[in-house]
Amino acid sequence: MEHSKQSFSKRNYASQPKNNYPDYRSTALRHQKHKLVVLPQTLADTKGPVFGHMDLGDQDHDLIINYAANGKSAIGERIVVHGKVLDESGSPVPNALIEVWQANAGGRYRHKNDAYLAPLDPNFGGCGRCLTDSKGHYTFRTIKPGPYPWPNGGNDWRPAHIHFSIFGQAFVQRLITQMYFEGDPHIQICPIVQAIEDPRAVNQLVARLDMAHSVPMDVRAYRFDLILRGPSSTMFENK
Repeated sequence: MEHSKQSFSKRNYASQPKNNYPDYRSTALRHQKHKLVVLPQTLADTKGPVFGHMDLGDQDHDLIINYAANGKSAIGERIVVHGKVLDESGSPVPNALIEVWQANAGGRYRHKNDAYLAPLDPNFGGCGRCLTDSKGHYTFRTIKPGPYPWPNGGNDWRPAHIHFSIFGQAFVQRLITQMYFEGDPHIQICPIVQAIEDPRAVNQLVARLDMAHSVPMDVRAYRFDLILRGPSSTMFENK
């Protein structure tokens, strides 16, 4: 039987940020200064664990309670984040593992290297995971993260954001990006965001308020879709 090769659209490199962006001071130290070297893939690169529904706990998708003491919940604005994971043709990607991590409502991460003055929330761990369903849809509950300062230009603040990691079927198949919130004034002045010169690419990183999926007297909802590849791909940090 003859098999046809699947074709993929070329990446839109114009949407990618410059490797060396002076306003984002860390890029001067981190950007590559030599040509890339292509390494042959091994079996370990192309094969890896396949995650199933049994690998996730019942509360992994609920950051409001998955780290909290019994009967307790995280402090802050309660939200639902949901959307779809799509390929370049708009087809859903089922059973994709999504991991998220974020700061708490005060803008502080539960990490030993985070020295920001905002207090830690004893009932908020700041990380979770879920699988997309058969239609590529995902959802999780969390607390809206707060903005926080960072030592870049003296008085730079990161917009409120949630980190996303989407896994494929092998260890090397992992895409990482950040989700911002509609209406956040810090988006327009953040050097990391402004390193992306394509307005369309920035717009795709902004979640939209979705009152139709909000729960009255409980949580507001935000919609955030992810396109894995092609000209309309979401801007991923590790591509």
